[in-house]
Amino acid sequence: MKIVRNNIIPFKGFLAINLFGILFVRGDSYISPQVINHEKIHTAQMRELLYIPFYLWYVLEWIIRLFMKGNAYRNISFEREAYTNEKDSDYLSHRNPFAFLKYLRS
Repeated sequence: MKIVRNNIIPFKGFLAINLFGILFVRGDSYISPQVINHEKIHTAQMRELLYIPFYLWYVLEWIIRLFMKGNAYRNISFEREAYTNEKDSDYLSHRNPFAFLKYLRS
């Protein structure tokens, strides 16, 4: 995954954002191997859904979860898969296609 460091993307107050498999990092912020693995999991999810549908699903699921109990962002299926497996550096080598579906729940 390509990492681009700059002071424009992401917005001030955020550490990093993954856009179409490119990780934009704020300035000289430290990005841990765990965060990089988390973002690599998102890149795999994006590829499976052919990028644009990933973003549409992400936003739609976030909006739906705003009206549900708990943290909307942390309960998005893509985030649940990434947070659950970010410490497993070998996760992507044994990850099943569309594994995020397992993390869809009410």
